[in-house]
Amino acid sequence: MEKQNRPRLQDRYSRQALPALMKDFKYPNVMCVPRLEKVVINIGLGEAIQDPKALESAEKDLATISGQHPIITRARRSIAAFKLRTGMPIGMKVTLRGRRMYEFLDRLVNAVLPRIRDFRGVPRGSFDGRGNYSLGMKDQLVFPEIEYDKVDKARGLEVTIVTSAKTDDEARRLLELLGMPFVRG
Repeated sequence: MEKQNRPRLQDRYSRQALPALMKDFKYPNVMCVPRLEKVVINIGLGEAIQDPKALESAEKDLATISGQHPIITRARRSIAAFKLRTGMPIGMKVTLRGRRMYEFLDRLVNAVLPRIRDFRGVPRGSFDGRGNYSLGMKDQLVFPEIEYDKVDKARGLEVTIVTSAKTDDEARRLLELLGMPFVRG
């Protein structure tokens, strides 16, 4: 890929994050340095059991946010208490890789997170132990692409950033170098 045509965050990774990670963790070569693998954006739609229209509006919102068509996630097993049967649609997700992943993360860090009211940073403890980071949002309205008037209901969504890091410390340092605003402390 041409260097001039790369997303800004990908360029930042190769120019700043890669050398800093090599120095901090003393990796033997460049291929050992952790990198971003994918970003998964997920909306859980429990109300889709009663209201099939919820899937359509969530699909439109998720496609607008990610720039990619979402897939429907379905229930794996039946749960009688929730009136849920195997195979019923219960959510939507999008997996972003490559250019779209870098562009989405750049927008998330620089445009979306600062728009959250009383934002002081994202929590440091949301790593899973294997170098992946999950971030929950209360509604989709913080994304500038979403038009307030066209939203029927505020829905929460989850953003999972999957890295090739072996430990949470490596992944945290990678995300810090890419501009993720973690809470101080």
